[in-house]
Parts: sequence; C-alpha cells; structure tokens
Amino acid sequence: MKKYLILLLISLFSWGCQSANSPPVAVNQNCRQVNHSQGVTCIPDDWQTLVTLDSVTAEGSIALGITPLGTTFSGISKHLEDRLTDVNNIGITGEPNIEKILALKPDLIIGIDSQENIYPQLSQIAPTALIKFNHSGNWKAVFQEFSTLIGKKKVAEQVMAKYDQRIAEFRSKIGENPPVVSVVRIYPDSINLYLQDSFIGTILVDAGLPRPESQNLSAEEAKKIAGNEIQMSISKELLTKADGDVIFIWTGENDPKINEELQQKILALKKDPLWQNLKAVKNGRVYQVPSYWIGSSSIAANLVLDDLFKYLINEKKDNQN
Repeated sequence: MKKYLILLLISLFSWGCQSANSPPVAVNQNCRQVNHSQGVTCIPDDWQTLVTLDSVTAEGSIALGITPLGTTFSGISKHLEDRLTDVNNIGITGEPNIEKILALKPDLIIGIDSQENIYPQLSQIAPTALIKFNHSGNWKAVFQEFSTLIGKKKVAEQVMAKYDQRIAEFRSKIGENPPVVSVVRIYPDSINLYLQDSFIGTILVDAGLPRPESQNLSAEEAKKIAGNEIQMSISKELLTKADGDVIFIWTGENDPKINEELQQKILALKKDPLWQNLKAVKNGRVYQVPSYWIGSSSIAANLVLDDLFKYLINEKKDNQN
C-alpha cells in the first residue's frame, strides 16, 4: 500500500520539462534543454526551489547565493553547517530519501553523477540533472556547469572573478621566492600526500606556490603511480616525501569520535624522530587546518586562501616586525 501511495504521489507531482530519458508528460511551463551526464533535461525558466543531492552541489548552490530546499547532510563540512540551518536533511549522499524529496515538491533537482542509479526515480519527481564529477580537482569546471544548468552562469563568473582577484593579490604579496608547500592528510590507517590536481593542489597552483617533487604529480601521473588521481599514501619510512618549507596537515573527518582518534595519531606523529627531522618541523612551520581544505567550490577555496594569507603572508610580516 505504501509503495502504491508513493507511485500515486509521483504521478501527481510529475510535470513537464522532464529529461529526454524520462517518460513523456505534458509540458506546462517554459523550460530550456540542457545536456548533462544522464542525457538531456528541460530546466524550468522560472524554477524557485532546488534540491541538491550531495555536498558538491550544496556548496555550489550556497556559493551562488541560493539556499537549497533540501540536501544530504552526510559529507557536509563544518564550514557549511551554519548555512544549512533552514535546509531539510534528505539523508545520505548516494542514498537520499526519495520520499523526503517527493514531500518537498522541488522545482529542480541537481547532483553529481554518483547518483545515477536513482536518476529515473528523481526525474519523475522534478526535472533532474547530474554533473560528471571525476575528482575534487575539477571543482572549477563542475561549478561552472552547475551554474549553467540552473541559469546562474553570470553569478558564477562574478564569484570566480573575486577569487581570481584574491589570487592576484596573494601572488603580489608572496614575492618572487615563495615557499615550497607540502599538504598532508592523516587517515585512520594511512598518511597521504595531496597532489597537484587535487582541490587544494589547484589552489596552490593558482597561488603560485611550488610543491615538493613527490607531490608535483598530475592526475594522470598519479593514477599510474598510486591508483588515485589526487592523493597517495606513504609509509612512515618515507616521511621525507612530506617535507617542504611549509607543511599543512589535516584530518578532514567530521565524525567527532574518528577525529579524536586521528588527533591522537597526529600527536604520535609529532613525536616520531623522522617527523621531527623534517625541515618544516624544525622551523616551526607546520600548520593544522580544517576539512575545507578538501572542499568542492569557491567557498572552501576562499577559506583556503584565508589560511594562505594568514600563515604565509601575515605571519611573514609578524616575523619581520
């Protein structure tokens, strides 16, 4: 009976402007055809409410000044929590609650292509588009596609222009001999280096900050060497690969219990003689940073820039005074 009721509600709420892959329904409003990873969808010109299916599109939405009607809260970084107080939680990324989405009656649903298994059901609720997402280093292209899909391309251009202005300001202040920056993430069972084409890697490239040779790998090179486009694991015996003039380190975990465990791992690492022998450690230039260092849009990118200004520009000034 419950299943029948859901199907009945879907048929009542289904409306025009569906994906070309969805069953045909009567078109009752103006819309524009857009291509996405699952085919073609007709996006309403006057949509008002949006459901996002993951942290990537949720952050993209907020970066454009749009509060989604609902999103999945799993995977949401702490830097977005205060911006989601009026947003409905629709469940877990990859397994959103279809009934909750249906009850919200959104005009539009957007997510990344990891949601493709539920695309047919979602496209019966409202026009749905999914964005191809290979890894976090593609954040600019994903943000651009997202903004184009929802008709906010000009707003996105303004957002990115401000980011570019800040990048130019940073480059002008860092000088001709910028420090070599190493990026390290602590996992429950490994120590990982973040590479050139990761989210943070692209920001460091924009900022003109060189990387250690061990981390200066493109996505293609990293895939061949480590089986992962954006990061690679190292053993404690290879900690020298984590060295640089500056080391930024983080855990990236939002679960308090797991994060507490990882903080203990960081404390243990700091006592390791191999760690203590690193140049950045000896010079007191190791900084622990929050999980937005593995963000997915301009909000996180600008927070990373705040940290780069804080630790590489402002601290430099303080030391000179």
